[in-house]
Amino acid sequence: MKRIGLFMRIVIAIALGIGLGLVAPDWFIRIFATFNKVFGNFLSFIIPLIIIGFIIPGIGELGRGAGKLVGLTALVVYMSTIVAGFLAYFVADATFPTLLSSSNAAQANHSTGQELLTSYFEIGMPPVFDIMTALLLAFLIGIGITAVQADGLMKISLELKEIVGKVISTIIVPLLPIHIAGIFMNMTQAGEVAMILQVFIKVFAIILVLHLVILILQFSVAGALNKRNPFRMLRTMVPAYFTALGTQSSAATIPVTLKQVKELGTDEEVADFVVPLCATIHITGSTITLTSVSAAILLLNGHTLSLEVMLPFIMMLGITMIAAPSVPGGGVMAALGLFTSMLGFDDAMISLAIALYVAQDSFGTATNVTGDGAIAQIVHYFKKKNK
Repeated sequence: MKRIGLFMRIVIAIALGIGLGLVAPDWFIRIFATFNKVFGNFLSFIIPLIIIGFIIPGIGELGRGAGKLVGLTALVVYMSTIVAGFLAYFVADATFPTLLSSSNAAQANHSTGQELLTSYFEIGMPPVFDIMTALLLAFLIGIGITAVQADGLMKISLELKEIVGKVISTIIVPLLPIHIAGIFMNMTQAGEVAMILQVFIKVFAIILVLHLVILILQFSVAGALNKRNPFRMLRTMVPAYFTALGTQSSAATIPVTLKQVKELGTDEEVADFVVPLCATIHITGSTITLTSVSAAILLLNGHTLSLEVMLPFIMMLGITMIAAPSVPGGGVMAALGLFTSMLGFDDAMISLAIALYVAQDSFGTATNVTGDGAIAQIVHYFKKKNK
């Protein structure tokens, strides 16, 4: 039997959590609350290691790329990611306060911590260092590896990346459905789940629209530079979109993406270089999702959206996404440190962010992959202009 994908496992977990939350006794729900507490503590412990494990080799590998071409591609990708983040923020600021009414926020604030059942016990798992220390250390070492060509340190960082990636793929991702089932079970018995599901549906719909908008923007820029019809270019990339939708993996979609990018008339060298690189570092769809999700959760918990808070978050998110692990849910795993250190998310808020992110992960991946065609065409233009 074909293995059930993460998306379907999350859907099943949410359905089971709601169903059991309606009928299960408190003592049974508290078992899951205990698991969630322990799992949440483990997430807090592993987040700094995820930051160290992925950002250091991510920056180090970029610094060892093909000279000007890798620098140009990274700059275009970063600008694309930042635009996606600000697009999501401004749309959220304009629409979310109305969609997520103050009564819902008040209900969430009243319920959280008062009606949710507590765990039987907890196991303390203090992180080795805090989030900001991990971020600063990762940037310092990553840039240092590039500056002094530290081969030994680079090898160690790549091995650490492999270890942390294994922890994500074999421990965190498989246990996520249980964690999310427990969250929804507890919220159901507390009477919060109807409000949360309404939020999920509204935010999910806006995210999908924004995915389309960012693709149109990306291909409009690429089309304007190369004097081509952006919608025809976008149509050429449709096979890559649907392949990524099915595989939920940018890496697994590379052969199809490469074929379609070359059909756009992209320079062969540019296509062969940009597509594999962008499969790792270009995730604008995920950036839109993470910004939208964080904005919704902040509003639900009684906070106001402000550019003062969200601007540094989006700028850091753009850098963090370049080093996000290439596994299902990798984008949200890389962003967990920013959620806690810059937005003040607690365990419950992080769990909601993970659930909503994973629910749309295949659509985000498809947007990322399709946008690679626009990035390749932009780099193609600058290379041609340079010649």
